[in-house]
Amino acid sequence: MATSTVLRPQVPPSVGEAPGVEQDQTVYAFFQGDYVPLKDAKISILTHAFAYGTACFEGIRGYWNDTDNQLYLFRLAEHYQRLLESAKTLLMQHSYAVPDLCDITNELARRCNLRQDIYVRPTFYKSSEAIGVRLHNLNNQLCIIVQPYGDYIDIDRALSVGVSSWRRVDDNMMPARSKINGAYVNSAFAKTEAALNGFDEAIMLTMEGHVSEGSAENLFMLRGGKLITPPVTENILEGITRATIMTLAREQMGMEVIERAIDRTELYSADEIFLTGTGAQIAPIGSVDHRQVGSGSIGPVAAAVQRLYFDAVRGRLPQYRNWLTPVY
Repeated sequence: MATSTVLRPQVPPSVGEAPGVEQDQTVYAFFQGDYVPLKDAKISILTHAFAYGTACFEGIRGYWNDTDNQLYLFRLAEHYQRLLESAKTLLMQHSYAVPDLCDITNELARRCNLRQDIYVRPTFYKSSEAIGVRLHNLNNQLCIIVQPYGDYIDIDRALSVGVSSWRRVDDNMMPARSKINGAYVNSAFAKTEAALNGFDEAIMLTMEGHVSEGSAENLFMLRGGKLITPPVTENILEGITRATIMTLAREQMGMEVIERAIDRTELYSADEIFLTGTGAQIAPIGSVDHRQVGSGSIGPVAAAVQRLYFDAVRGRLPQYRNWLTPVY
């Protein structure tokens, strides 16, 4: 297979200023093996990944803690482990290991010198300028961007959702556990259908008719005092936020968490439902297909999960500090 070896740069000492100084307005990207201003990170319109979606990415959040005067990157190593698994699925050869990617990202965040919540998006992509649908005999590159970032969807109220007519991609059609760029057209169809039908978000079913996930979020349902979420065999993304919530619910709330198939109509009789993800964080649901869930507002379990999650990601729960990578 003719692929390029992506050079692993030597990560220099941080050039970011000490926390508390005036913020540098230059935003950088890691592009073609170097740190460059974001405005200079460009690809050709002939790039294979642009033409065919042959790329994979991660979404990583960083949370600012005013008390600590620190920016914490959340579960950085776990995100990069998943990215490498996605790259392997796409037959991408490279020389990066998880620690290298963590070091590069930490340095990039320091160079951007942001004192607020951020979003990090690393992408492995097929960089050859070539026509033809394939994965083999193509070069690969890595780029990483950092941007200020707030809420992806409104998490301060209960959302209205609708079950989509678009089914979730099956693992034998498009690897659902990999964050492959082209696969997100499936999510875009569902999200736009929901928005045009007056909903905030979509719920996607598998080809067998079981609940899979939202357009870009995992799903949890509370019934009979138990927290239930679809298993990884229901074509879900193996969510890192999902795993975080399962841990917090068990260890901090003493709840039983069950992974099992969920039927569509179970959503109608659920006590609570909420979505989770890097972008969505913890997003409570107030209605499904115009049927009220619980009280129709943010439920007590979702509210408790939200509080625990934000305490953990901002470094306020010492027992979970191992999830955090300080930038400064």
